[in-house]
Amino acid sequence: MDPEHASVREPRASRASHLEIADELRSRIVSGALRPGQRMPTQAELAEEFGVERGAVRQALDILHAERLLTGVSKGSPARVAEGAWPGWSGAPPQPTMVGLGPRVAAAFAAPHVRIDALCLTSVSLTLAVGEQLRLIHAGELKPAKIDVRVLLPSRRIELAFPTPVDPVNAGDGVLLHERWLAVRNAQAMVLRQNLLALRTTHGIDVRLTFRALPFTPPVKLYLLNEAEALFAYYTLGLHEQRESGGEPLQLYDADGTRSLLFAFGPGAGTRDAGARDTAFVAESRRWFDALWETISSDLEPTS
Repeated sequence: MDPEHASVREPRASRASHLEIADELRSRIVSGALRPGQRMPTQAELAEEFGVERGAVRQALDILHAERLLTGVSKGSPARVAEGAWPGWSGAPPQPTMVGLGPRVAAAFAAPHVRIDALCLTSVSLTLAVGEQLRLIHAGELKPAKIDVRVLLPSRRIELAFPTPVDPVNAGDGVLLHERWLAVRNAQAMVLRQNLLALRTTHGIDVRLTFRALPFTPPVKLYLLNEAEALFAYYTLGLHEQRESGGEPLQLYDADGTRSLLFAFGPGAGTRDAGARDTAFVAESRRWFDALWETISSDLEPTS
């Protein structure tokens, strides 16, 4: 075997699921057992180790690739641990928002009183994460007594920093991007409102949902869960392209919020003890959110 391959452990007695394989490989990367730049075992070797078909291995590798922990997954040679992986990370590694937010919101909904504060660009990820918990409530698997949700979103009246045209020669391009963002923002907010407030009549749950508008484009997203956990991610800009039917493609700068890496602070960060630094970060994040909510933000109706 190539000496730069990661070592393969003894085959397991029982067949593992692709999620369990991903969890095990992720733990090896996070612990530093698999180092950045190191070549992974082949899919055949991993299939033998975990006692599964190669399809399960491919699914596991795809998950780690989506989390930016592996590179070269789709190529013929074995994947490598990404240079930007986090060896020695003491808690759960950062994950794309679409992957990492759902489990943390699920944990928050296990409490009798659910409290969620969110600062984001459109609330797409939040609406999806909450939607799964509402499904469980309707199925009779969950019944919190009270749900309080506060959401900070950019005001429709500001000129957004992003999305924005790369070459703003045509003034109509900026207007078009703003209208599309606003349509998404309002649609997601309306879905969140309708689905949450319906719980009052269908399940007798005390629900309070409030939106407020910010006078700036947030460069980060923040979720505060049950006053004990903070999830933080940067909106990292990149070059994107939108195609109009029958028109020229529009080059723009934008961020894919669903793929923004979400860092967890607090008891849900994957450690037994959150520690003083996590506790301080959560407390300061709450103070920052409250300050924005109580000072420069304004009333927001999802239809306005």
